Amino acid sequence: MIRIRPLLSALLKHTLTLERNGGLCTSLCIMSDGARNGQEIMPPKRVKPENEDSAEIVQAPKRIKVEGEHNEDEKKYPKKKVVLLMAYSGKGYYGMQRNPGNTQFRTIEDDLVTALIKSGCIPENHGDDMKKMSFQRCARTDKGVSAAGQVVSLKLWLIEDIIEKINEHLPPQIRVLGLKRVTQGFNSKNNCDARTYSYMLPTVAFSPKDYDMGNTAAFRLEPETLKKVNCLFALYKGTHNFHNFTSQKAPSDPSARRYITEMSCGEPFIRSNTEFTVITVRGQSFMMHQIRKMIGLVIAVIRGYAKEAVMERSWGQEKVDVPKAPGLGLVLERVHFDRYNKRFGGDGLHERLEWDREEEAIMAFKEAHIYPSIVETECQEGSMVSWMSTLPIHDFEGTANETRVNKDQKQDNEDLGNDSD
Repeated sequence: MIRIRPLLSALLKHTLTLERNGGLCTSLCIMSDGARNGQEIMPPKRVKPENEDSAEIVQAPKRIKVEGEHNEDEKKYPKKKVVLLMAYSGKGYYGMQRNPGNTQFRTIEDDLVTALIKSGCIPENHGDDMKKMSFQRCARTDKGVSAAGQVVSLKLWLIEDIIEKINEHLPPQIRVLGLKRVTQGFNSKNNCDARTYSYMLPTVAFSPKDYDMGNTAAFRLEPETLKKVNCLFALYKGTHNFHNFTSQKAPSDPSARRYITEMSCGEPFIRSNTEFTVITVRGQSFMMHQIRKMIGLVIAVIRGYAKEAVMERSWGQEKVDVPKAPGLGLVLERVHFDRYNKRFGGDGLHERLEWDREEEAIMAFKEAHIYPSIVETECQEGSMVSWMSTLPIHDFEGTANETRVNKDQKQDNEDLGNDSD
């Protein structure tokens, strides 16, 4: 009896195990029969994960490999926030700003993005969506407008010899002249305190209205006239309502008030047997066409088509017909980051956004590409002289007539998206 009890106990356990297994088999059989009878029976939950796991196992090696290579690239060339100092001649381009989906009108940014991709500074998909690299230009420039000190901010891979490799894929009339690291939150447009533009034009623009335009190359600007020109430009200094110097701005719009710190005309010089001069203007920011209209109104006063009082009246509430000078001679000279430099320039981690070391390269580029293009185009096409012939049709005494306003509005709409700040 003592030997039989262990045997009975083992037999009982075996029987219970068979019953459990039999119950499981019975359940599976019932499910199989139910499926054959057309009943909707959900498969056991463990079946689906097994299928998914098997699919993942096949794809896993490829995904792991790609991620591994990407991590190695990130370690070798970390993506950092930087600014690029750019210079370009705007001839043949429809402004600075890129127009996604529009390949008919080439812009400076089109060529820049292409060069960044080809040089390996950014992934190819960043070219379609520039927000992915946090791209921002400091100032837009109009069709045909050049720049000697444009600054753009973006995130890119800091590859070796980065400036040289970018320039290898750019045309000669566009160059990256400098690069500096900035804070992660830096935005070249929002952090910019002021912008300095220059405007190169033939001095015949300041000739009397009865001057013989058949011999423009012989004109020479008198010192007294230059002094009067600078007196008029000085009137722009300070804060004024420039709603008449752009389009689609109401007199009550607060954004029409702009602060000008400097505006003057330099001494004349000779290029290609024609006398030229350069106007310099610095302001906190500028609206579309503002600088060209500021210059256009002074030319109209100097030539005798408008009285000096029209300038102060143009800052008032009424609509004044202000002529817009050609865009050919306009150049973005420099952008200023005084507040950023004061806050971060001395922290030991970031450089001041000043370009003294690049000054020689900037001047060399202007002499090689910007000035010759302006002089050659002006001498061949006479854009300033042609524009001067339209001054008599402007109404400077009263408010702007509806016909002229509509004509200007049509031209402004055609230029939208390609204009300077």
